[in-house]
Amino acid sequence: MEKSARIPVRMNTLYPIFLKTEQLHFLVVGGGYVALEKLQFLYKSSPNATVTLVSPMVRKETKDFIEGKNVTVIKRAFKRRFLANKNVVIATTDSPKVNKRVYDLCRKKNILVNVADNPPLCDFYMGGIVTKGNLKIAISTNGKSPTLAKRLRQWLEAFLPDETDALLDKLYVYRNRLKGDFEAKVKAMNSLTEKLLEQHD
Repeated sequence: MEKSARIPVRMNTLYPIFLKTEQLHFLVVGGGYVALEKLQFLYKSSPNATVTLVSPMVRKETKDFIEGKNVTVIKRAFKRRFLANKNVVIATTDSPKVNKRVYDLCRKKNILVNVADNPPLCDFYMGGIVTKGNLKIAISTNGKSPTLAKRLRQWLEAFLPDETDALLDKLYVYRNRLKGDFEAKVKAMNSLTEKLLEQHD
């Protein structure tokens, strides 16, 4: 009897990090609907982000959204010089040639870059994000199903109580009152949070 072939388990190897966006400078290339979508995603999570937007055309909806935000608009076609002092770049134009040029230049300068809707030309993805005060959870399906990531985000937003942030504040105060070295504090916090979870089983 032949053994059925085992399907190899593949792992999402992306490494999630949480950027201090107020210490970084973002460049968005393009001013259309895709640019608006990326800006909405960024500012929903990081309202203090600093952005430069480069595009000869900026849609009214995009202009309305960035009103009052820390966004500098340059109404010009993309040039290499606009990458100076930028830390993260998001290319959203409808020209594959321009997007590829942005990507290639960023790679040469070691600047993190995301070309919208083109996973091979991305150093990072903008996944689903759940925020409850100071608690933030990032969700990634490794590009397999953005729809599932969206549904998981919605479920977590509904599942996590509004009191989550108040709990975090109390845990922060408790941690600061603990005596002993780092290892002792970790053990005490692990014990406390384990009991909290047991109470909600």
